[in-house]
Amino acid sequence: MLHDDPDLLKKVRQKFAHIEECPFEGKRVFFENAGGALTLNSVVETSAKFAAIPDNQGRANKASQALVDIINKSKEDMSVFFGTDEGSFIVGESGTEILFRLIRSAIMGSEQNGIVLGSTLEHPASVSACKKWAEKGNKKYVSVNHDNDTGSVSANAYLQAMTPDVRVATIIHTSPVTGMTVNISSIVDAIRSVSPECFIIVDGIQHAAHGGLDLESYDVDGYAVSPYKMFSRHGYGVGWLANRLQELPHENLIGGPVQNWELGTRDTGAYATFSDVVDYLDWLGAQVSNESTKRDRVVAAGKSIHEQEKVLTDAMIYGVGNLTGLANLPGVGILGGEENALREGLVSITVEGMNAEEVVEGLRENGIRVHARKADHYSGNILKPLNLESCTRVSMCHYNTIEEVADFLTAMRKIID
Repeated sequence: MLHDDPDLLKKVRQKFAHIEECPFEGKRVFFENAGGALTLNSVVETSAKFAAIPDNQGRANKASQALVDIINKSKEDMSVFFGTDEGSFIVGESGTEILFRLIRSAIMGSEQNGIVLGSTLEHPASVSACKKWAEKGNKKYVSVNHDNDTGSVSANAYLQAMTPDVRVATIIHTSPVTGMTVNISSIVDAIRSVSPECFIIVDGIQHAAHGGLDLESYDVDGYAVSPYKMFSRHGYGVGWLANRLQELPHENLIGGPVQNWELGTRDTGAYATFSDVVDYLDWLGAQVSNESTKRDRVVAAGKSIHEQEKVLTDAMIYGVGNLTGLANLPGVGILGGEENALREGLVSITVEGMNAEEVVEGLRENGIRVHARKADHYSGNILKPLNLESCTRVSMCHYNTIEEVADFLTAMRKIID
């Protein structure tokens, strides 16, 4: 494990830009990874390289052919990362835009009338798309209630709302507010047991950086990620479409390839930086395992990442050395409870007598970067049922250290005192 191998963790940290210092504020601990993970140095270099290339794909020259080859390699790497050889991958404006397109196409292209099913755990990207297009598609939107105590949603909750006329269902893989994951396979089984032909779209934006994907085991029709939350950069989203979703009516150029989902010329650099992420996971997997294939090494990297983040969140909740953990700090509340096996690298807290903005500022003054979530259109679905106006989100990734957790706990004690 990474926390048992200081040399390996040091090598990991050296691969990321601005891991110890903000270019504007100087030295700081970065615990705002759910808002956008740190960027691989290789991604920074690749972005600069491709920003300078004037050529486009589809031309009769070596530069253009090279760009096509890079895109094809990237799609092969996407297949390795997502864990499937089926379907197709598209690059769009953002993860949110990808979700809107997949959900819109599923709703408008599925059998008329019926129900679109989601949950109150979901990000407004999915909910907004579902509500807008359910209305336009003459379908009814139904939302399953998540569990306030666990910060997640269960297969049984979905099952209770299922009817044979559910045409489209959405699932969020991990909540960016509570940090809790869901059991995708069990929810999909519950949905398909009642409505086998339902189109199922998954928001994997928060989950992707925290433990790996296995699309072949999920039996879903669409999956979206935002690469800037998984060590790449802003400016693009990646979506996977099962064959039957890809074949639904969608926007494309008249006279062009019918199954083409990408509109206009895509940035080859975006594809190339996704390959940088997969190459990094391949490297990490080789450090923590003896696996012989790239997919198996990426899976091993995911397991190592999950284990490292469990160590970090446990230290934050229960304490490290002689430092008291959040569970025993006076006036501190933990969303989803302190004991929660669903947690993925994130702890959201409240502090009695302080709003989240005050906590964030107090931590900033002590060199710790975190984020306030408010009961607004982004997080109100989680916070309002808990009668909370805000919470402080502390989000980690595998490159963070126990020493950084100790700095955080020291700062929290100062703030509370």
